[in-house]
Amino acid sequence: MLFRSWEQAPQATEGAGAGSDMLRWPDVARVADQVGVEHLLVTRHALVRQVLTDAATFRPDNALDAITPMPVAALRVLAAHRFRLPPTLANNGDATHPGIRALVADALHPTRVAAQRDWLAGLVRQRVSELTAALDRGTPVDLHADLAADLPLLVLARLVELPDAPVTAVKQFARAALELFWAPLDADRQQVLAAEVGHFHQVLREFAATGGGLAGELRAAGHPPDVLVGALFFLLVAGQETTSQFLTLLLHRLTGEPAVLAGLRDGSVNVGDVVEEGLRLEPPIVTWRRVAAVDTTLGGIAVPAGTSVVLWLARAGRDPAVVQSPDELRPGQRGSRRHLAFGAGVHRCVGDQLARMEAATLVTAAAPLLSGVRVVRPPHYPDNLTFRMPDTFVVRR
Repeated sequence: MLFRSWEQAPQATEGAGAGSDMLRWPDVARVADQVGVEHLLVTRHALVRQVLTDAATFRPDNALDAITPMPVAALRVLAAHRFRLPPTLANNGDATHPGIRALVADALHPTRVAAQRDWLAGLVRQRVSELTAALDRGTPVDLHADLAADLPLLVLARLVELPDAPVTAVKQFARAALELFWAPLDADRQQVLAAEVGHFHQVLREFAATGGGLAGELRAAGHPPDVLVGALFFLLVAGQETTSQFLTLLLHRLTGEPAVLAGLRDGSVNVGDVVEEGLRLEPPIVTWRRVAAVDTTLGGIAVPAGTSVVLWLARAGRDPAVVQSPDELRPGQRGSRRHLAFGAGVHRCVGDQLARMEAATLVTAAAPLLSGVRVVRPPHYPDNLTFRMPDTFVVRR
């Protein structure tokens, strides 16, 4: 990982910046990761947005490259499962991207998302009621495992017509993929993860050949099997795992915000504003990558073609040039909705309205439960360049 936590300042070897806090937060800094690869780290909101919206200069080709280079043994495991991730969505800077994205966007259209709200609200209310009863009995509860973790997957399955699959198996695959491609790993762990990811990739390939819903739409549009598998692979990671992470992050944050919880209960605080502040302060995707396609400059720093550019999305959300109170959760404050938690430009997250709906639905129902609880075990975040990946979140009265 580039740095142990996104709150820790990088040790820059060279940088440029402006403003009173730039001694700690350079706009652009050259840093090296744990395997010695050099990256250009970009922290300022304006510069992060510039990179994201300039797809010609900064391409997405490296978005899904493994942070830790794959050893031959792990590559052989993936090859045995015929694993491939061709340019499809996040890593696609080619002419095929708009067509693939349009089909995915239609599956996640705001009208279709809104139609899931009542079903999801009923499920959340039932879970909150059961968890509240357990808390009232003095029993600790895990708000990650028992409330938030599987909700986005259940909604996504309805939207894109995924076949019935064990929730646990899909969640294990998604977390294995996030670890395999974005975590610092040893060779033995890479081989284990490659087997998990490769096996599920094989399952997706079988579904892509016969499945309906989004898979059927992609087939009808003439996209080859590898593209179908790549789209499904990405959706089952980015389309649900990141949102379940955000739900847990937001719940955890709100346990330390009694005034906000009180406002949610009495209606004086807008839940949509709370969700936007949560996205700004606690984004599940901490960084994202681009690669310079040509020689250029960024923030006064020369950027040779081929440079890996790491965009610190989490820090950009706390840029004092954009938001009035960068480190405080103040729903509705100036600049709150200008965060880059969903990226920007042609690769902006196509499921942003889905994530917002799920978060607003959960927070509305869970606000009374969160009031007066004590955190027994906060979420743990393993080393990962890009994703927070909370595991459990245990509270009690």
